Amino acid sequence: MGDEVRDQVDGWAGRSERITVAGEQVALVDVAPDRPDGALPLLVVHGFPTSSIDFSPVVGRLAAERRVVLVDLPGYGLSDKRDRAYSLFGQADVVEAVARDRGLSEVDLLTHDMGDSVGGELLARTIDGESPLRVRRRVLTNGSIYLDMAHLTDGQKFLRSLPDEMLPEGGGPDAEALAATLAALCAPTPPASGVARHLRAGAELVVRAGGVRLLPRLIRYLDERARHEHRWTGAIESHPAGLTVVWGRGDPIAVPAMIDRLVSRRPATAVTWLEAGHWPMVEQPGPFADAVLAALDG
Repeated sequence: MGDEVRDQVDGWAGRSERITVAGEQVALVDVAPDRPDGALPLLVVHGFPTSSIDFSPVVGRLAAERRVVLVDLPGYGLSDKRDRAYSLFGQADVVEAVARDRGLSEVDLLTHDMGDSVGGELLARTIDGESPLRVRRRVLTNGSIYLDMAHLTDGQKFLRSLPDEMLPEGGGPDAEALAATLAALCAPTPPASGVARHLRAGAELVVRAGGVRLLPRLIRYLDERARHEHRWTGAIESHPAGLTVVWGRGDPIAVPAMIDRLVSRRPATAVTWLEAGHWPMVEQPGPFADAVLAALDG
C-alpha cells in the first residue's frame, strides 16, 4: 500500500467512530452534526463490496451544505466482520438504529449499489408504517435496481456460486487484485491516478480484518434481492419521496437501460447522467456532488 493510499485509509478511519447498535459494532462518519441552518441531514448507504469510504471524494462538498451521516454496514469497511449470515433486512435494521442513535427522524437518502436495496427496504417500511424514519427526498445511484437486467461480472457469479461460508485463511484476492477488479467497473477509459487511489483505499478496507474472506457470505444479498424484488423495487418506484437518479452512463453492471425502465414506471423521476462508470462519486466527484445537492434542494 502506497503512502497516499495509507493516508487516505487512516484519515477516513480517523474520522470514524464506532457505536453499538442492533447488537453490532458499527463504524460511522458524522460530518457537521451541529449544522444550525435547518437543512435535513443526508443519510448515505454504500454498496458491495466496499464501504462509506467510496464517498470520501464528495463528503466535503456535501457537508458544506448538509449534515452527512455515512455508515459502514456490518461486514464492511471499519464495522465488525463476523462469520455469520448477512441479510438486507438486518442491514436496514442497522441503518434505522444508526439514525436513532444520531437523533435523526427525517432525512434525505443517498444510496449506491447494494445500498439501493437497503434503501428499498427502508422505503418499504415507511410505506407500511413500520418505521419511524421519514424520507423526504432520495437520490439513487448505480445499483442493480432491476436484477434481471444486471450484467453481473464473472467474479460476482463465481462468489455467488460458492457456499454461504467464510473463505479459509488466505482465501480471496488481495487488495491490489481487488482494486483492479473495482477499476474495471469504471467508464471505459483508464482511470485517473486519483480514481485508482480511491479505489485502492476502498479495496484496503474490504480486506481489512479478514473481510475479503466474507465475500461469499455478503454476496448472498443478490439471492435475497431476487426473492424480494417486488418489495424493494416496488418501494423504489412508488415511495412518495421525490426521486432523483444520478447515474454513471458507462456502468458495465447497472446498465443505463435500467433507468429507462424506472422512468417508464415512474415518469416523474429526475435523471442526471454522468460520464462515469459504476463509481460516479469517485470518477466524477464534482459533478456528482453538484447533482446530489441540486436534487436535494430542488
